[in-house]
Amino acid sequence: MTCSVLVAAFAFANAGFAKSKGTIGISMPTKSSARWIDDGNNLVKTLKEKGYDADLQYAEDDIPNQLAQVENMITKGVKVLVIAAIDGTTLSDALKQAHEQGIKVIAYDRLIRKSPDVDYYATFDNFQVGVLQGGYIEKALGLKEGKGPFNIELFGGSPDDNNAYFFYNGAMSVLQPYIDSGKLVVQSKQMGMEKVSTLRWDGATAQARMDNLLSAFYTDKRVDAVLSPYDGLSIGIISSLKGVGYGSADQPMPVITGQDAEIPSIKAILRGDQTSTVFKDTRDLAKVAAEMADALVSGRKVEVNDTKTYENGVKVVPSYLLKPVVVDKTNWKKVLVDSGYYKLSQIQ
Repeated sequence: MTCSVLVAAFAFANAGFAKSKGTIGISMPTKSSARWIDDGNNLVKTLKEKGYDADLQYAEDDIPNQLAQVENMITKGVKVLVIAAIDGTTLSDALKQAHEQGIKVIAYDRLIRKSPDVDYYATFDNFQVGVLQGGYIEKALGLKEGKGPFNIELFGGSPDDNNAYFFYNGAMSVLQPYIDSGKLVVQSKQMGMEKVSTLRWDGATAQARMDNLLSAFYTDKRVDAVLSPYDGLSIGIISSLKGVGYGSADQPMPVITGQDAEIPSIKAILRGDQTSTVFKDTRDLAKVAAEMADALVSGRKVEVNDTKTYENGVKVVPSYLLKPVVVDKTNWKKVLVDSGYYKLSQIQ
């Protein structure tokens, strides 16, 4: 074998064993939602393309489990932690430990609260998500044209998720003036996150609450719209409504919003059960978070586009906000299939 061939063979062998830039720890809340599975997979893929190993863990909505997983990643010496927290107030001690070891922390799509040791935040414009949901109800009911009054019921996300308040406040920035003028009527009078929140974003909890609302306030009235901040809740709400006869020719479904463009909800939109959802392309979010992690490890400046909005109770966390998009019957294929996010066979 000639010397040049030996050198080429050695180089080829080494290419297969390229040294990793280190391990990035990824802590996701649950596999019960398809979007978190996609987030995890997209993060791992993007980080690998940048030369990193990834330690991806799912806590299955168990707070002590997530804490133990994060502590284990710190012990193993990950370079950066990317955390989508179940409860953003419970990780302070672990993050302090990470900080002391020089491990940077990126909050992923859910702000980690009450900790000075959160370095950056990668998310979507969560207030705008709510604005899009409220705006869809406004448009679908013709409220701007003076139509009404209509009956509406309000659902919020999990009270331990900081994003839930942004979603609700964004929606109410559109809907509250119509409630004040009487064009929208909340028959249950249940308003505010303390009354409308849904712990752990649980669809069964939303379904049970909708059952109660229908039996208590709508035996002789119609629900015209339901503000739902997340597809998993929307599916539960739809089940409740169908249980009392909605979805028929003489009792059409209300306007029902959602978020995350999960496949069951896209199918529900095509059936006419759900009206819209808000799509957040997790591929883009994974790219932003991976780029943040790479910049932190490499000592480069981390790109952000918001340094005012996300105050976590201790500090304002520098953030990168991505833009959400409304999806309904008119644009689902273009936004979700033509972009490669889903295959057509997954939906039809």
